[in-house]
Amino acid sequence: MDRDPAAALPLTELAALREAVGSLNRSPGPRVVPGRSIPVPLSVSDSSQRTIALPYRDAEWKLEPADAADWRKAVANLAATTASVVAQIADRLGVQVAESTIAGVPVFEVTPSAVAPQHANRLMVNTHGGGYVFNPGRAGLLEAVVIAARCGIKVVAVDYRMPPDHPYPAAIDDAFAVWQAVVDSRPPGSVGLSGGSAGGGLALATTLRAKRERVPLPAALAIQTPWADLEEVGDSLQTNEWLDNVLVSYRGVPERAARLYANGYDLGDPFLSPLRGDFSGFPPTMLLSGTRDLFLSLTVLVHRKLRRAGVPAELHVVEGASHFHYFLNPFAAESEDVFTEMALFLDRYLVG
Repeated sequence: MDRDPAAALPLTELAALREAVGSLNRSPGPRVVPGRSIPVPLSVSDSSQRTIALPYRDAEWKLEPADAADWRKAVANLAATTASVVAQIADRLGVQVAESTIAGVPVFEVTPSAVAPQHANRLMVNTHGGGYVFNPGRAGLLEAVVIAARCGIKVVAVDYRMPPDHPYPAAIDDAFAVWQAVVDSRPPGSVGLSGGSAGGGLALATTLRAKRERVPLPAALAIQTPWADLEEVGDSLQTNEWLDNVLVSYRGVPERAARLYANGYDLGDPFLSPLRGDFSGFPPTMLLSGTRDLFLSLTVLVHRKLRRAGVPAELHVVEGASHFHYFLNPFAAESEDVFTEMALFLDRYLVG
């Protein structure tokens, strides 16, 4: 069992701590907690423990771009590193990647080494994560590569335009154009839509757009830790701050990226913050997060709103996982478990 570091204190010190903290929490209001060290949980695999123990990704969460040129430099630097990691994972998983274009938008066709027989005529469209700013080109293929390999299905990954040169609504225009072209060319029931983080928000927004335009909706949605509201919404933005070793804190890159992407538009617009939209009529949805994920609450809020709208929706929460851990370490037992669940989910709702 994992131990609370406070449990190791001498009884006299523990009693004093309890009294001090208790005195600060005797009235209604914000919860005051003591500073403490959070151990790596022993309730997960060794592989996941190593991922949980990783230090903050300083090159990302400490970024403070001053202008468009700084943003471009940061995007290029991170893309080079990320694309190399994605290529290694794709090679290890035996996934093939080919460049293409759909509706004038650059895409990547991601094909697993073995397509599952039931998915022979099925397809997933993916909108990648990266704060609506990062992971252009092959750097944005991590989700598509892992989903293709673990679910045995072909994936079309949308290389949508991003700031600083192409802020909102460029991303949703590109994603919707690809979606419309895909469902115009094949039975809509055979196509699902996936996205993680910013890509999860974009997948939800694209579904809202398809609903508004009376274009066929996805047969299924696979959404991971969605950035579903660009304003500071959700309890876990506080409770998991400094605990999530990927995003670390909303008061940094996410907050700045939200403003850059929105480009002066109202952050409450449902096409920017789909949590504010109408989910009635949405397709069955699988949602994925982790107990240390800064966006855990956003994932929970999307799930509850889907259920209130009568939508079949599953919520899977990975023990100890920070933002995107199941993609960053797709070889951990916990990651394999959730992608097995995703494969079953897609098989349940995709047809053809």
